[in-house]
Amino acid sequence: MTKFFATPVDPEGWTLEGILSEIQNEIVRRSQKIISDHRAEARAVLHNNIEILGLLTRCVHAAEDSTRILTTLGPAHGVDGQPRIGER
Repeated sequence: MTKFFATPVDPEGWTLEGILSEIQNEIVRRSQKIISDHRAEARAVLHNNIEILGLLTRCVHAAEDSTRILTTLGPAHGVDGQPRIGER
């Protein structure tokens, strides 16, 4: 299974908000390609993309909020250390 998220072992990974933002960017890029297509199918896809972008924005804000909360609890202690919240 592919791992995407940053960890103390893999600091080059992504944050959740980073992945979601990149997905937003891709949807915007794809939407730009169909914006001048006035067929019903293109309009429906564009409408769906706009709705998805709004939902992703809410998800990005929630992920950023979680990151702020976790940051107040101190740094991550690595895979062998005590987690900031929850259990091992």
